[in-house]
Formats: sequence, C-alpha cells, structure tokens
Amino acid sequence: MTDSGVDEEPQAGSGAAGNDASAVRYLTSEDLAGLASVDEYVAAVREGYRQRGEGAPTEPRTKLTNADPPGMFTSYTAILPETGAMGGYMYAAGFGAEDAQFVSPLFDADSGYLLAVLDGASMNPFKTGAAGAVGIDTLAREDVAELGIVGSGAQARGQLQAAMEVREFEIVNVFSPTKENRETFAGEMNERYDASVAAVASSAAAVEGADVLITATTASEPVFDGERLEDGTHVTAMGQYDPEKRELDSTTISRAKYVPDLRGRATAEGDAGSFIGALEDGAIGEDHVHAELGAIVAGEAPGRESEEEITVFDSGGTAIETVAAAYMLYEKALEEALGQSLEWFPASEALTGE
Repeated sequence: MTDSGVDEEPQAGSGAAGNDASAVRYLTSEDLAGLASVDEYVAAVREGYRQRGEGAPTEPRTKLTNADPPGMFTSYTAILPETGAMGGYMYAAGFGAEDAQFVSPLFDADSGYLLAVLDGASMNPFKTGAAGAVGIDTLAREDVAELGIVGSGAQARGQLQAAMEVREFEIVNVFSPTKENRETFAGEMNERYDASVAAVASSAAAVEGADVLITATTASEPVFDGERLEDGTHVTAMGQYDPEKRELDSTTISRAKYVPDLRGRATAEGDAGSFIGALEDGAIGEDHVHAELGAIVAGEAPGRESEEEITVFDSGGTAIETVAAAYMLYEKALEEALGQSLEWFPASEALTGE
C-alpha cells in the first residue's frame, strides 16, 4: 500500500526516517510479498548470524500460555549493531482464531527511534528458510546431491527454496502424512527446479540416501528413526520451538554434532524440545551443544570437521533472522516507495504534550 501523500521518502540507511522521529513506515504483507529474492534473504540472515557470532545481543523467545481458550503469546528481540537495526517478532497462536498474525517492529540501533512496523506473514517462511539454508551451507558436505524433506507446508516450501540457493541438489524426496499434500508439493517443486522432486510414502523413504534432511513439522513425537541416518548426513530441524515439540529422537541428537541457533534454547529452561528430550532420556549431557550457528558463521568455532560426522542444526526461530530480514526488506521498500507513513511520537511528546 503506497501512501501518495508522503512528500518526502526517507532514504535507505538514513536511520529513523531522516530527521523526523515521528515518521514510521508501515509495510503490509502485500508490500513485502516478492520484494526480495530468496538469495537476498539468505545473505541477510547469514550476515545477521555472523554478527551474533561476534557478540550481537539476543535472547530466546519468551512465551506466555493461556489455558482457556488455549493459546500462546510469544515474542523475541535482537540488536544487530553493524546493520544498525534492532527489533523482533510478536505474535499470538491458538486462542479462538487458532491462527497467527506476525508483528515485526524495527528500530534504528543508533537513535533508538522506531523505523518501521512490518506484517511478518510474507517474510516468515523465507527468513526461516534462510536460517535453515545458512545451517546447510555451514554444516553440510559440499558434495551433497540428495535432499529429504519431512513436511509439505509453507515452512517446508521456504526451507526447500532457500536450500536450493546454497547446494545443487539433484534429487528431492518429500514425505508428509497426507498423500495429497506431499504430491501437490512435489508436483509444484518439480516444475520449479531442475532437480527430480518426488513424493514418497514414508519418512523412512525420505531419510534413506539423504545427504541433507529437513524436518518442517509441528510434531510432538520423532518423525524418523535416528538409526537410519547415514554417516555424513546433515539435518536441519525447524520444528523445535517448544519443549513438547520433538521432531528428532534421542538417537539422532546423540549421534550428531549439535548446533542450535541459540545456546540458551538448549537447556532445561529452554524450548529446544528434541535436545531437552535427549537430556531427559540420559542420551546426552548439556555439554553436547557444540556451538551456536553464529559462532560457526563468524569463524569462532569449527563447523563440519569430517565427511563422516552427522550434524544437526536446531532452528527453532530467533530474532536474528527476523531483524536481518526485516531491515533488508525495509531498505528495499524505501527504494521502491512502498508502504504507508505513520505518525509515531516520541514518549517525551506523547506523555507531556510538548
């Protein structure tokens, strides 16, 4: 939605809309849809995790739950000093609507002023997929050829599109419990890519022969048997956002070099369900965490160290990819004069009327 009444567009990189601290850019999902390419998302998110590896501050999500109606209200935040931006995500899931709306505020990291408010629906699968792609690029072997996917929803689509930016897969096998969904997914993606994309009848078939395996589900029970993983496989699991969500079994976690997006998620107080489950099973200790993804991207910790080791990237979602993607989109929106300018007064004026 373009506001033709805006006399002067703030320039990209100029901070809080130039000198006007009250001017905030509102960007709808429609404004953001198709605004950036998948490789631009991957580049932005990789840079965000590099900054995290060098000390950029962030925290795992905070979550409030409600019993009646059942629902979850959650948020997370981060500062990317070199990008010059900070912000995060806030959303409700469940409740009466049994749906979610994503709100992403973006602030200037120098002045502290609010730059923009984004509807995060359009960017959500892409920024999450980009995080998965950075995990693959950091931890998977260079010579991978076969990709297995468990899941066929929007997040699985985002993961596949981003994965294709960092490796040249020749074969993609996808499984999800509903035959129609996995066949539709395979048909659409088979037309989009040169790779052979096929629906398979079981998660075991998706795992067999996979050099890289992506799980993109909401499962509360493991979606495959970790004994089936071949040496050298990389696994990206993006459904580990709650202690009760457990896509990966204890065998997978114990066999793998384990890399979370944030170390703080992989504790008894965290939300990395598969890691917590493996801890509770006695399969691993807390020292099983190898390093955060950002530390590897920044060169502060090694990634893959042999062709034979199994690696896991636990991508439960952080504000790192959110802020990185949101700022990239914000700058592109300014260049294309997208969005609507809103008044958002500093607290000193709002509270005193001066």
